[in-house]
Amino acid sequence: MAYDADVIVIGAGLAGLAATAELVDAGRTVILLDQEPEQSIGGQAHWSFGGLFFVDSPEQRRLRIKDSHALALQDWLGTAAFDRPEDHWPRQWAEAYVDFAAGEKRSWLHRQGVRFFPVVGWAERGGYDANGHGNSVPRFHITWGTGPGLVAPFERRVRAGVARGLVQLRFRHRVTGLARSAGSVDTVTGEVLEPSGIERGQASSRTVTGAFELKAQAVIVTSGGIGGDHDLVRANWPERLGTPPERMVSGVPAHVDGRMLGIAEDAGAHLINRDRMWHYTEGIQNWNPIWANHGIRILPGPSSLWLDARGNRLPVPLFPGFDTLGTLEHIMSTGYDYTWFVLDQKIIGKEFALSGSEQNPDLTGKSVKDVIGRARADVPGPVKAFMDNGVDFVVEKDLGALVRGMNALTKEPLIDETELRRVIVARDREMANPFTKDLQVTAIHGARRFLGDKLIRTASPHRILDPKAGPLIAVRLNILTRKTLGGLETDLSSRVLAGGGEPLEGVYAAGEAAGFGGGGVHGYRSLEGTFLGGCLFSGRTAGRAAAKAVG
Repeated sequence: MAYDADVIVIGAGLAGLAATAELVDAGRTVILLDQEPEQSIGGQAHWSFGGLFFVDSPEQRRLRIKDSHALALQDWLGTAAFDRPEDHWPRQWAEAYVDFAAGEKRSWLHRQGVRFFPVVGWAERGGYDANGHGNSVPRFHITWGTGPGLVAPFERRVRAGVARGLVQLRFRHRVTGLARSAGSVDTVTGEVLEPSGIERGQASSRTVTGAFELKAQAVIVTSGGIGGDHDLVRANWPERLGTPPERMVSGVPAHVDGRMLGIAEDAGAHLINRDRMWHYTEGIQNWNPIWANHGIRILPGPSSLWLDARGNRLPVPLFPGFDTLGTLEHIMSTGYDYTWFVLDQKIIGKEFALSGSEQNPDLTGKSVKDVIGRARADVPGPVKAFMDNGVDFVVEKDLGALVRGMNALTKEPLIDETELRRVIVARDREMANPFTKDLQVTAIHGARRFLGDKLIRTASPHRILDPKAGPLIAVRLNILTRKTLGGLETDLSSRVLAGGGEPLEGVYAAGEAAGFGGGGVHGYRSLEGTFLGGCLFSGRTAGRAAAKAVG
């Protein structure tokens, strides 16, 4: 039988690039397909903050963070809470991934020229017991160059494969089917879409100009998840998270539509844990959107007061940055799909970071000068732009005006000035000394014991109503769609499994399409910094396994 290539990779995001790069290193021929135009190569990783989960890294040790493989695995398993029969392979992937994060992951990336910001972030702190959800120590390492800096070495390796005649890049090729012509899946069919000159992330034309049929000894599915299709998100919404939000903003472009998951399932693949998903609760509408309904996530420090739609503080331990899905579950129990941060300029200037490569031009552009400028600014430029232009932001000198502005943004005027003042004043009294019964204030003091947080991520304890810290700020927070935690079930060689547990011959999967490994390596929750790393680890695994299989 004549093959068009040894392997076909479907999806030119980070997982697809990692898989293709490994195939090139093994001397295999590859056709890399993607429905989007070439300017979108790298997929969602390009837009990311570039956060990576490492264990006992040099950056951690320099900051006197004591981490270990045992502690990281304890945190991962406590967070994942694997409890289903289909968690057999996800749990094995989790153990393998922690081995990778504590082992060769950093050196492997370092050899390819990837470097990291020296201050380690502390995301998903949990706030429960030692065996519960959350990172016990800071582990969020920001790539120097953010998402584009992480994509670059893998794109470079793939384009070197093009130059060697090993790789064909076929953009605007939308897959519609997988089929067998022998014993294994070896045929990929689809539609050729008209050329598109749109900018990265914008919606491209779906006009069909032709059809294609390609054959290879193996197929690797790296097509991403469902976060851009809100109807599909709602259809898979788990009962444990309450009623799906009436309104959401999109953390990913519309082409992240999950189509390939259904196509693989029709070909015999086993799709598991489809009700596990990862959506953020601190979404704000982008004042300068790239795609439709474009949302940005606030990466908050611990000091903002977090209030529900009626102005009640969220319960312990649902503080900013502690438990994303626990917070989402609580929000959806309130009958409203939005919440509020109430803070002041002193807090926003030090504690607000915005997720996304385009929101961090200093880090993305690898400018030491601009990073220092950000640290010295009262409010970083991208955050100030949202304060000035963002529809979710209210900035006022006094509390009465702030409350009027908050109520003007919602269908009902639910915030009462007298009650909100009582809540803030009570919190402010707890700032008078280091002793407190307010566990959020305890968390603020605890965060400042970590040098990285004290330097750049946690404001010094102060009263929100102190005029010197003003003006006052309220931010309406929306649910932001992002990641699919379930996916195509795979074994530790990234082979896609059928419903009976046997391999679907010829088919591999990686990245979000495979739940970042196994069909759900994160279980119910993520420790953050693990999505990009999951794409790299599973993509590398799939590429190496397919290269060996077709050799």
